Amino acid sequence: MSENSFVKGLFLSRMRAGLKGMPRSVIEETINDYAAHFDAGVANGRSEEDIAQGLGDPSRLAREIRAEDGVRRWHDERTFYAAMRAVFGMIGLLAVDVFLVLPLLFIVGVFLFVVIVVGVTFSVVGAILTPLGVMGVGAFVNVDWLQGVLIGLGMLCAGVALCALGLLISIVAMNMLVSYGRAHYRTIAAPSEI
Repeated sequence: MSENSFVKGLFLSRMRAGLKGMPRSVIEETINDYAAHFDAGVANGRSEEDIAQGLGDPSRLAREIRAEDGVRRWHDERTFYAAMRAVFGMIGLLAVDVFLVLPLLFIVGVFLFVVIVVGVTFSVVGAILTPLGVMGVGAFVNVDWLQGVLIGLGMLCAGVALCALGLLISIVAMNMLVSYGRAHYRTIAAPSEI
C-alpha cells in the first residue's frame, strides 16, 4: 500500500468510525461517495493528501452527515425517534461550536479590541503631537521640532496601520464565520430551502 493509499484509507476509516451507529446503507453510500471523490481527484492529478485537506476533518464531516441525516429524517417522518436523532445530531455538531469555535471567537474578538484601541490611541496621540512639533512645542525632553514632528507622524502612521490591521483581521474573521454559518445552514435547512 502506497503512502497516498494510506491517506485515503485513514480518511475513510475515520469517516466510517464517525458514522458508526447509522444505518449500514447510509455508511456504505457515504464511504463510497468519498472514495469516488478521492479516485476522481487522483485521476485529475491531485495527491490524496491534497484531496483530504480539501475535504476537511473526516470526524467533523461525519458529525455534519449525522446532523443532516437526523434533520432530514425529522422533515420526512416527524416522529419522536426522528426528533431525538435530529437533536442529538445537532448537539454533536454544536459541541464543536461551543468548545472550539466560541472560545476562538472570544480570543479573536479580544485581540481585535486591543489592536483597535491601541491603534486609535496611537492615532490620537500622533495627531496631537504632530502639530505641537510643527509649532516647536516639544512634548518630549531634549527633542527638537523635527524630531517631535517625526515622532508624532510615526505614532499617527502606526495607529492607522494598527486600525487597518484590525479591520483586515475582522473582515477575514467575518468571512470565515459566514462560510462556517453557511455550512450549518445547509445542515439544518430543508432541502427545498437550499
